[in-house]
Amino acid sequence: MSLDAESTQPILQSYVGFDSITSQIEKKLLKRGFQFNVMVVGQSGLGKSTLINTIFASHLIDSKGRTQPDEPTRQTVEIHSFTETVIENGVKLRLNIVDTPGYGDQVNNENCWEPIIKYIKDQHSAFLRKELTAMRDRFIQDTRIHCCLFFISPTGHSLKPIDIVVLKKLTEVVNVVPVIAKSDSLTIEERIAFKQRIKEEMAFHNIKLYPYASDEDDEQDQALNESIQDLIPFAVVGSEKTIVVDGKPVRGRQNRWGVINVENENHCEFIHLRNFLTRTHLQDLIETTAMIHYESFRSKQLLALKENGQQQHH
Repeated sequence: MSLDAESTQPILQSYVGFDSITSQIEKKLLKRGFQFNVMVVGQSGLGKSTLINTIFASHLIDSKGRTQPDEPTRQTVEIHSFTETVIENGVKLRLNIVDTPGYGDQVNNENCWEPIIKYIKDQHSAFLRKELTAMRDRFIQDTRIHCCLFFISPTGHSLKPIDIVVLKKLTEVVNVVPVIAKSDSLTIEERIAFKQRIKEEMAFHNIKLYPYASDEDDEQDQALNESIQDLIPFAVVGSEKTIVVDGKPVRGRQNRWGVINVENENHCEFIHLRNFLTRTHLQDLIETTAMIHYESFRSKQLLALKENGQQQHH
C-alpha cells in the first residue's frame, strides 16, 4: 500500500478482481442462451429453405423441393416461423426462422412487400408494448427480426425493379443481407460481373446494407466489415445432400460442370456467409436491431403517442 502525496489517502495496490465481471456476464448469458431471428425473403424456387437448413446444419424448414424437374415449386402463401434450439459447446441458441411468401410471384406485384414489412413492425410493436407495461417481465421474449436474408435470382443481368423497391423498404426497418441464390447456374466470370452490377445498382439507389459504418468500430472491426462489404451479395449454393468426392463425404450438388462442394470457398461463398451469420456478426446483428431499427421505431411511436395525448388534452 502507498500514500498519495496530496490526499494522504492510502491507494490500494492489491488486486480487487472486478475484471472477472466479463466472465460473470458471459456465464449468465450462456446460461440464458441467445435468441436469433432470421427472416428469408425472395421469389419462390430460389432454394431459400435449403440454404437455411445448410447454414444451421439442421432440418429447420421443409424445403419445397420438387421431386420432378417439371413440377412447379410449391408456393408459401403465409408468413410462417420455425423455432429450434441449437446447442454447441454448451452455448444455447434459440433460432427462429421466419419464412415469407415468395414475393413477386403474382401477376400483380403491387404492394407485395406490405405483409413482410408489417410483420417486422408488428414484432417491434409487441416488444414495445411489453416494455411499456408496468409489470414488465425481466426478460422480454425477443421476436424482433435480427437479420433478413434477401434472395436475388441468378439472372446474371441486373436487379429487377421490384427487387429495388422491396430492398429500399426492407433496409429502412431491418438488417438486410443479400445473397445470390443458386449461384452455380452462373460461371465464375458471370458471377463476378453480376455481383459488381448489383453493388453499383445498390449504391445508385442508395440502399443501405448491413454492416453499417460506425465511429465506435476499432480497426479490427472496420477491416472485418470492409471484407464483408466486399463479399456482399454472397454468391451461394445450398445443399442438404451428401456427395462423395475423392472418398470423402461433402455437402454438395451435382451440376453440368461437375460437383459443387458447398463448403469449398472456391466453389461458392456459403462458408463466408455462414461464418458471418454464426461466428462473427451474430451478436452485432442482435445489438444493431435493438439500437438502430427498434430505437427508430420506438421513438416514432412514443412521439405519436405524445402528440395524440396533447391533441386530446386540448
